[in-house]
Amino acid sequence: MARRTETRRARCVARALLAAAIAATAAVAIQFQLRMMKIRAATESDHDAVWNIFQEIVAAGDTYAFDPKMSRQEALAYWFRADTHTYVAEKDGRVVGTYILRPNQLGPGSHVANAAFMVAPNAQGLGVGRRMAERCLSEARRMGFRAMQFNFVVSTNTSAIHLWEQLGFKIVGTLPGAFHHPEKGYVDVYVMYRSLLED
Repeated sequence: MARRTETRRARCVARALLAAAIAATAAVAIQFQLRMMKIRAATESDHDAVWNIFQEIVAAGDTYAFDPKMSRQEALAYWFRADTHTYVAEKDGRVVGTYILRPNQLGPGSHVANAAFMVAPNAQGLGVGRRMAERCLSEARRMGFRAMQFNFVVSTNTSAIHLWEQLGFKIVGTLPGAFHHPEKGYVDVYVMYRSLLED
């Protein structure tokens, strides 16, 4: 009986060690992939790739308050506005994400930045969003913005909220039932904010 118990314990320990080793290997692989990823300013040649990502994200209807039937021309006009800095994340020559950075308001409110992020569905969960967000915060500081604000974070988008909170954002306001989710009905929207003057 004692030997069987010890054998079971040994197997449990071996399984735990194997699971930890697999997780560590996966983490290293993801970090390697992220190091191979390039974030750069978007150009006109990126329009097709950006539109493909935009169309897929917006068509889902669960994170952005855009018309799912928005045309390519309208989408690119919004994403490449004159007052907007547009970037893409590229891996192995393929665009896997895009984000924009702009003033949240004009005039006296222009010292606060606003940003929006989209990751290709087949690249989600690989750290692309985090890498873009970190680069975006760095760029916003470099440009002289004193803070960053997200005006419309859908409360059911828990992975994004978790990331923003990890990066120092706080929920500073709630808009009750402001978003009509295609599956969950009317859900709350958060306003999230963080200073860029802090370390």
